[in-house]
Amino acid sequence: MTGSFNDKSRLPNRIEEARRAPEKGPAILFFSGGTALRPLSRELIHYSHNSIHVITTFDSGGSSAELRRAFGMPAVGDLRNRLLALADRSPSGNAEVRRLAAHRFDLHAEQQALQSELERLGAGRDPLMAGIPAPICDEISGYFERFRQFMPADFNLRGASLGNLLITGAWLHFDRRIEPALQAVSRLLKARGTVLPILDAHLDLAAELEDGTRLHNQRELTGKETLAIASPVKRVWLTGDTTALEPAATRISTELEQRIAGADLVCYPMGSFYSSVVANLLPGGVCRAVAAAPCPKVYVPNLGADPESLGMGLAGAVQRLLQYLEAGLDPGSGPDRLLNYVLIDSSRGAYPEPLGLEELDSLGIRVVDTPLVTSSSAPLLDEKRLVEWLISLC
Repeated sequence: MTGSFNDKSRLPNRIEEARRAPEKGPAILFFSGGTALRPLSRELIHYSHNSIHVITTFDSGGSSAELRRAFGMPAVGDLRNRLLALADRSPSGNAEVRRLAAHRFDLHAEQQALQSELERLGAGRDPLMAGIPAPICDEISGYFERFRQFMPADFNLRGASLGNLLITGAWLHFDRRIEPALQAVSRLLKARGTVLPILDAHLDLAAELEDGTRLHNQRELTGKETLAIASPVKRVWLTGDTTALEPAATRISTELEQRIAGADLVCYPMGSFYSSVVANLLPGGVCRAVAAAPCPKVYVPNLGADPESLGMGLAGAVQRLLQYLEAGLDPGSGPDRLLNYVLIDSSRGAYPEPLGLEELDSLGIRVVDTPLVTSSSAPLLDEKRLVEWLISLC
């Protein structure tokens, strides 16, 4: 089944329809996290305002880590990042709100000065809020003030993302519930898509390596703030106890189940393999919801080296992906309900060897090998071409 589709037979009509009326575009659901999908998300809003972005909430680094320590909440940094990527950038969009949510406090400023700036934000008097219409400004300042009132005395504001503080203030306003908080901030940013957390819980991603090493959180796995792992990953799981690392019992929300059921396409996209993609498949209910959804499912593998995928070629990554998907199903369930396509550009893209395309073929998975890397995007995928292919597969 390995081969290319005939571009002319599938692409033009569907793509043109989406570009003419993105408000009626397909509901493509992504299981992702981090920043790998930011360029694609910005391109996608020209084709669809109905995409669904299911984001991991287990980040243990950066600004999110301080918020998690202070409030025992899900990590919000990746949620903020995706909302900003989906924000309306047309003349009718809220450019001032986008700038505010993308701003960070000075990393080297005195804490007292940052506390004064936060107080001005809570009062709606900070220069960053100039130009924001009064009703919106009042709502935003209310969320900042809510955050300021509940902020622990030892909270470190240096380098804090205002977007993260805004979401946290909304989270506090909505009785510490993340989904209504995201809905509120999404409305303020005029996001052209839906962003959902995989779980509304304070959990961590734990891992065991082949050499027996145990990693206690996502930061230790990604190799971004620590040394890269020296042994391949044996398994990953979610835990609420970073000392004993006992697996946590989890269940996704009814809303997320319904979103998966109604998707026009499910995509496991590029990004850190375990912390961005597999982590979303671990909570209870995800795999069954994916299997029950009648839409196509597609995997878009990473180009280049992913520290988390140490020792895995392309086929190995697909098999590991299926392993986690099948873990939530009855024994003997085939992969046809979980993964139908793998989208690659083998002639221009650098994928981890061995590719093992024959192995994928034996599983009944269609490898769509098509030009996805352009001279302007190399060595990365061209987001416009990728978006158009995803739409064509719906």
